Amino acid sequence: MEMFDDVYFMKQALVEAQKAYDADEVPVGAVVVVENRIIARAHNLTERLKDVTAHAEMQAITAAAHFLNGKYLRDCTLYVTLEPCVMCMGALYWSQLRRVVYGASDPKRGFAQAGLGPHPKATIHNGVMAEEATLLLQDFFRNKRA
Repeated sequence: MEMFDDVYFMKQALVEAQKAYDADEVPVGAVVVVENRIIARAHNLTERLKDVTAHAEMQAITAAAHFLNGKYLRDCTLYVTLEPCVMCMGALYWSQLRRVVYGASDPKRGFAQAGLGPHPKATIHNGVMAEEATLLLQDFFRNKRA
């Protein structure tokens, strides 16, 4: 039996990232989990929706809020394949997620370089399946430049 742990749920986020990759979107995927149950799945949709705010995290927050019929995600964990950007961390802060788990770091555009943090009651865990997430991103951009 497969355990429901951070690796299990990050694998689900990577499935979403692959969907983005296949749709020629920057391959970032996210899932929102509550009580070991995925309540939202999302990936980047900025190209398809022609919307710079359509990041995986934003899509996942909206879907999870609709599922829970409320704006706060206090008992939820977000798994995302790439370190959230400043915009997404702001939204994660306001949604009051309990945990944010991400894979690859983004030293140029991630929230950490801006000195931002999560909601005071939230925790951040990074580096979960970072190598897999990084390879997918590198492959995507390598193909874009070719």
